[in-house]
Amino acid sequence: KEVILMNEIEAYHSLPSGQRIEVVWGDVTEEHVDAIVNAANSHLMHGGGIAAAILHRGGRVIEEESLAWVKEHGLVEHAQPAYTSGGKLPCKFVLHAVGPVWGSGDEDHKLGSAVEGSLRLAEQLELRSIAIPPISTGIFGFPKDRAAKVILMTIRQHFLDRPDSGLSQVRLTILDRPTLIVFLRDFVKIFKEG
Repeated sequence: KEVILMNEIEAYHSLPSGQRIEVVWGDVTEEHVDAIVNAANSHLMHGGGIAAAILHRGGRVIEEESLAWVKEHGLVEHAQPAYTSGGKLPCKFVLHAVGPVWGSGDEDHKLGSAVEGSLRLAEQLELRSIAIPPISTGIFGFPKDRAAKVILMTIRQHFLDRPDSGLSQVRLTILDRPTLIVFLRDFVKIFKEG
């Protein structure tokens, strides 16, 4: 029999405007939210890492919709994520955010743009909940501690700028335990102390 482990909330913070930010140890493809974010490349070719896991669990429809998106709109930019259905995943949508490859230049800005773009797209789609993986920290080689600061600060600033956002739950869902520890440390600094 297959053992199914539930994703576990390791830390959370409720903002004065009502949104809840959570750091979760678990698999983003198992998140029961309105949308999950895929750490994508600009061609939406789901060859490795989180993208491959999403395709494996969500089915070929995600790949087909991704190819159709690129054919219609062109390559996906950092600040303008694409979206597809969730296929067989427990979410309605997959938002395909292009994070930077470490060494490509201006990486902090590109990563921040990918996160901000995902939050804005979720609001445009009138979603209430979203799960975001640690974009670019895997095969793209972005240093985990630096990525944690950029991602968390971008989320914090987004809701400071938009306190009336209908997006009420943001889950940072991290499967890799060492990455989770880095994000938890910075989460406390940015949300609890800042």
